[in-house]
Amino acid sequence: MAKVASVHPLDTSLTQVNQRLKAAKLGLQIERRGDRLNLRGTLPPRPGSPKLRPYQQRVPLKIAATKAGLKQCEQTAKIIAAQLLQNIFDWRDYLGPIAGLRMGGADLSSQIDAFEANFFAARSSETSAASLRTTWEKAYVPYLRKLHTTADRHPNLSLPEAIYATVQSTQANSRSRQICCTALAAFAEFLNLELPTDLKSFWGTYGTSQTQLRDLPSDEQILEVYDRLKNPRWKYVYGMMATYGLRNHEVFFCAPASGTGAKPSSDREIIVQETTKTGRHAVWPFYPEWVERFDLLNGELPRINTDLSTTTLQRVGQQVTTQFRRYEIPFSPYDLRHAWAVRTILMGLPDAVAAKMMGHSVQVHNRTYHRWMTHRDQQAAVQTALAKNKLSAPM
Repeated sequence: MAKVASVHPLDTSLTQVNQRLKAAKLGLQIERRGDRLNLRGTLPPRPGSPKLRPYQQRVPLKIAATKAGLKQCEQTAKIIAAQLLQNIFDWRDYLGPIAGLRMGGADLSSQIDAFEANFFAARSSETSAASLRTTWEKAYVPYLRKLHTTADRHPNLSLPEAIYATVQSTQANSRSRQICCTALAAFAEFLNLELPTDLKSFWGTYGTSQTQLRDLPSDEQILEVYDRLKNPRWKYVYGMMATYGLRNHEVFFCAPASGTGAKPSSDREIIVQETTKTGRHAVWPFYPEWVERFDLLNGELPRINTDLSTTTLQRVGQQVTTQFRRYEIPFSPYDLRHAWAVRTILMGLPDAVAAKMMGHSVQVHNRTYHRWMTHRDQQAAVQTALAKNKLSAPM
């Protein structure tokens, strides 16, 4: 027995609308699939398609099969037809998460929420959840909030105009300006929002070559500060950072290699855990003698919240910075890390090895730390090289 096609209450109206579209020669028709409406017509190949010429395809609008939905589909068909005529049709406007937002007329808050969801979903397989959360809260949230504030205060501005105004509200030639540009450019790209002027043009002169050289603590200064600290748990944090060049939060997420299943070359090797900013990596002490000097094999960490389901790497790290200020340490926690990096250079450790232990690229290592070698450091390196080789110049 032949199956009778189901009749939908909208079908009569749908036929009438399609007759109008056909009479206007728009090249598009509305189709109903269950309780959803889509468009169909000859369209350019989708992104990633091996085809080179336009062919019959469906635009997955997935609009509810109602009278209001039918009216919206008819209007969208006219817009797409105009885009095809002007050769500006872009599949990105009708595919992916942003398509639904545009069709639904989502406000800025909804767009930011969708951007956040996409940010985590797109990177979850390659970066730890804790690291992603830290990056999101530190590099995106402040500037998206600033954008929202700008848009609320100036409702007459278009979204591109609000983005430019937000960027220009940050300090020129600063790192915050650069991060703001990066965050809002990513947001605009997610929305498939065309910005007339590339945000990189607002970066200014900020960059590694313009950053102020640091006056890093000498080894003697590091020892002097350690000896005057009173709290044994924070002395342990300080010693670990000085000896292993760890980031603030990494002190709380590392362990001796012997206890992690790895095959350590010595009892001084440690493993920084996967949950940290740059993932799992091994680190060795420079100097090895400082392991005993600071009693690092027996030290205990401060009792702070490190449960990443209720806190973030950034908050853990901020507590280290707070304690440095409390104890009036005359340099920042990161200065210990930077001093460690320069120390490896002076001791002749290959840059690729040092960079891997620090959890970043060789390019970043060379661009950053080789610049910070002072005349004092250079003189020490020259003396070390001469003493090691003991070559005599020909007379």
